Amino acid sequence: MYNRRKFIKDMAVAGSMTTTSSLVSPLFRNQRSVYPDKIWACLLHLSFNMWEEYIAPQRPFRGYRPDLQFSEPLWNKALNEMTEQGLNMVVIDLGDGVKYDSYPEIAVNNAWSVDKLRAELDKARKLGLEPIPKLNFSAGHDTWMGVYSRMVSTEPYYEFCSNLIKEVSELFDQPRFFHLGMDEETYSHQRYQKHIVVRQGEAWWKDFYFLVEEVEKNNSRAWIWPDYFLWNEPEVFFKRMPKSVVQSNWYYGHDFATKEEVAATDQQEFYDKSSKGKKYKRFSDAYLDLDRHGYDQIPTGSFHTDNASNIGQTVEFGQKFLSDDRLLGFLQTIWKPTIEDSDRHSDMGYEERILKGIDLMGKAKKYD
Repeated sequence: MYNRRKFIKDMAVAGSMTTTSSLVSPLFRNQRSVYPDKIWACLLHLSFNMWEEYIAPQRPFRGYRPDLQFSEPLWNKALNEMTEQGLNMVVIDLGDGVKYDSYPEIAVNNAWSVDKLRAELDKARKLGLEPIPKLNFSAGHDTWMGVYSRMVSTEPYYEFCSNLIKEVSELFDQPRFFHLGMDEETYSHQRYQKHIVVRQGEAWWKDFYFLVEEVEKNNSRAWIWPDYFLWNEPEVFFKRMPKSVVQSNWYYGHDFATKEEVAATDQQEFYDKSSKGKKYKRFSDAYLDLDRHGYDQIPTGSFHTDNASNIGQTVEFGQKFLSDDRLLGFLQTIWKPTIEDSDRHSDMGYEERILKGIDLMGKAKKYD
């Protein structure tokens, strides 16, 4: 039971983390020697209820569905294709796609049982894929939480987060990483939602430190999308973000710094300190700043639209310009539900796009 005494204690621990951005938890100091290989991962979605809490006409493909939107045959094809392409990790966006023992009420219809989840994790491991859980705790991507998405930063919310992180960690047998999401917590990203929540300043950091602490007490390493603070308040980000947290800056375009541009910006940050608006000319430059500030990172590309060269460019850029000892690997995303359906961006169906996205990651791996 998550009582008030535990709540106060955990908040005190979280507050103490504001001064430890330069430290890496002893839990993770030897992780590179235990796992020397680079990570070659893809994100697959069990649940896709991470956006609007209804079918918004502006973005109908991603609105809330009360039934599980998931094809097991496509899931199996994707896992097998990842193995064939030499990938070694699958990040699973769980959301409300599992009927958790701790909170069965948030599950959609036909959600996986915990036994089904365990069986699928075993299947992935036998294929040579390390399964990693993802639960997005960004207030802009928490529709999957059900009623708890309306309780952000309250004691019931902290209890929910603590219990669910613990249960998922146990289901995954204390995974190496636990992806917390944490991206796009802005008004503009939630503009089609009925209920908008944005944590700013200390409110965001307090909750973030709490989530990291919950992950670490379950012997996993927190992994996030850092864009919310990194892109908007980089000075604060580099002062307060713990080095123990793995960073996945994401960039899905084609504008990467050249060798000459990287050399010209040596010994200084790429973000514009004087700008009161956009801090980064191009968000791919954030990879360089994360590296120069000493963060472990897993750069992230995508094939959610017709951007087939993005992941290859991301890998090539990372291999050329990022410190090898802090470059843990790469992550490919497709941002489509795991179903056989059409794709609003092109004539390519979801199945074809997912499988091609995996193939593109396999081709990008040749840069390794």
